[in-house]
Amino acid sequence: METKTLTLYHREGCHLCEQMVYALAPLSQELDFVVEPVDIDNDPALRQRFNEKIPVLMVGEDVVCCHFLDEKALRQALTDG
Repeated sequence: METKTLTLYHREGCHLCEQMVYALAPLSQELDFVVEPVDIDNDPALRQRFNEKIPVLMVGEDVVCCHFLDEKALRQALTDG
């Protein structure tokens, strides 16, 4: 099975973002994924798109969850993909 890459849109100093990173850590080995963090403040288009929604976790082009980790949605996205 191929390791999947998830994209986590975040910003520095965001406590919800830090909580999501912490919540994802134990699942990454079990579900075989890596997280690619993207700071939205480095890209005006991303900042406009995600400013009030971060953290935003995506699998491919699909949003899995915003603000808080939805483990059920993540598991579903990884098995559907």
